Amino acid sequence: MVANTLHAAAILLREGGDWDWFINLSASDYPLVTQDDLLHVLSELPRQLNFIEHTSDIGWKEYQRAKPVIIDPGLYSLQKSDVFWITEKRSVPTAFKLFTGSAWMVLTHQFIEYCIWGWDNLPRTVLMYYANFLSSPEGYFHTVICNVPEFRNTTVNHDLHFISWDNPPKQHPHYLTLADFDGMVNSNAPFARKFGREDPVLDKIDQELLGRRPDGFVPGGWTYLLNATTEEGRPFAVERVQDLRPGPGVDRLKKLVTGLLTQEGFDDKHCL
Repeated sequence: MVANTLHAAAILLREGGDWDWFINLSASDYPLVTQDDLLHVLSELPRQLNFIEHTSDIGWKEYQRAKPVIIDPGLYSLQKSDVFWITEKRSVPTAFKLFTGSAWMVLTHQFIEYCIWGWDNLPRTVLMYYANFLSSPEGYFHTVICNVPEFRNTTVNHDLHFISWDNPPKQHPHYLTLADFDGMVNSNAPFARKFGREDPVLDKIDQELLGRRPDGFVPGGWTYLLNATTEEGRPFAVERVQDLRPGPGVDRLKKLVTGLLTQEGFDDKHCL
């Protein structure tokens, strides 16, 4: 998954034009705000903020993730198969400090560029270490960002997701249902996971949060201007904040982000 994410990021850097944040999602994720809600809130933020839930307190993961060595056939085989375990253990790294957290994040253009280019070689070194680490998406980007002085103070300790876990957390979160709807809304998060295919709660999110009609699109600035053209005759593109059409979700998301950035001691809580 880490290799695929970096591949996608490299393509985006090469062909994606001018962008500010890279958001990784899975097919089990679903939005709780519209695209215009998200763009409107992000447009008001400093472009160096990385939303990545993280901690250096790796706890049980030291013995069940960091010290065991695994081989992932997905790196060299076309056939899907389980990882297999090496009998020998390894020590915890001393060349860099391990961090862990959520596999879902919103990362800046600058940080993604650093991970791809790796001009001081740390991203490649850490990547080789995590090639033999189970659940590497929960540690690779966190470890890189918190071991680089240029980026360690740009972190916001939140993954912008609503996720329902067991306590203590198991390998996978609960599937969300209609019973979780109020919790999703009250979280003010822009995304939630994980959902089962065609679960009724998805229709409720479409109707009550996104304003999406069955088999239609989520409305936004681009739909209002779908048939508009510029003076030069080119199709109209939403390029200004004024062209966005945010809905009620913008207030929920703004409340979440404002709370994260103004909490007491925010500047002292990076990469702890």
